Amino acid sequence: MFKLDRKLKTLAISVLFALSANAADYISSHTYDFNGKKVIDGGVYYSIVNGKTGPYYVNKNVDKYSYKGNWRLATKNEVAAWDKDVTPTQHPPKGHGTVEEGEELYEAQCVMCHGDFGSGGGGYPSLSKGNAYKLHKSLKNQRYPDPEADGPQRVFGTYWPDASTMWWYIQSGMPHPNTKSLSDNQTYALTAYMLYINELRVDGEVAGDDFELNQDNFLKIEMPNKHGFEPVIDGPAGQENARKYFNNWKNFGTPKVKPSKRCMKNCQKKTAKVVRIPEGGGIKDFLPPISVVRDIPKKEGAFDPKAAYGDTCAACHSGFLSPGSADWAGYTGKGMDKVLANAISGTAGGMPAKGGNADLTDKQIKMIIDFMVSGK
Repeated sequence: MFKLDRKLKTLAISVLFALSANAADYISSHTYDFNGKKVIDGGVYYSIVNGKTGPYYVNKNVDKYSYKGNWRLATKNEVAAWDKDVTPTQHPPKGHGTVEEGEELYEAQCVMCHGDFGSGGGGYPSLSKGNAYKLHKSLKNQRYPDPEADGPQRVFGTYWPDASTMWWYIQSGMPHPNTKSLSDNQTYALTAYMLYINELRVDGEVAGDDFELNQDNFLKIEMPNKHGFEPVIDGPAGQENARKYFNNWKNFGTPKVKPSKRCMKNCQKKTAKVVRIPEGGGIKDFLPPISVVRDIPKKEGAFDPKAAYGDTCAACHSGFLSPGSADWAGYTGKGMDKVLANAISGTAGGMPAKGGNADLTDKQIKMIIDFMVSGK
């Protein structure tokens, strides 16, 4: 099992001792795994030298532990209960959902963050910009040399290579802040709605407002960017495809320049126009002109936390921890400082920092929180 690895260790240690009088202070490393294949994730395996793989000693007792009698094979039902991933090669479970059902769910639980018809807003990503097949061509758009040109439209329909990612993400991560609350059928319905607003085809037919998605026709979804990424990582050969791809620098590195074509001196063309800044001069024709106004800014009116709540927080909090709600008791018990810190920095449960409005100051956030907790 470790024959090749031991050879690598021996070679690395020998080189270190040959190169340094203090070789015992150095640690060998290599970029091959225990099967003798080059790693593809940028990781490094460190050999044990003088009982160390780094600045600390290795616990030699770890390998002496026996798992015998302390484990058993999981049953098929136990594996099935945990094996919930949905990938391009592991398809969604049986179920079904219509566009109409998905639209009702979207309006009830998604629109406040992702906007009407997936248009985006409030700091959350857009899910659709229209016909995915037409907009797929925009992925080649460049903003150079014209910075005002239309850039690539990277949304679900145009950019994502597989619809399975949408199904899995909806069920495992949506909606905020009530993740994993959707059934398989509800997830199918929302995914069907995503296909509808992106005008995607399923088995050659555009998903219309009467479309129903199920396990069988899910495999027939036609994503325009299905083959838009490299290397191909799907399927049992995915890891070897990636290994082969990244072992060839020509796939991602800058092409080498022949020594005869290198330019190390006298590179400037004689026809190049040289513009020098005159002494005491400089650029003056700024557009728009640089302002020289030094007036003190006018003092704004008093901050209204209730109005700010309506503009920034109400979309999500009108039905969850609304102003004066008794549910606040479950959060204020840890202290208002903790509540304020979560409001300012955001939480892993889906609360964006400052409600997604970075213009608010910490003092203003505190005033909003005080209003929401007290209701007045």
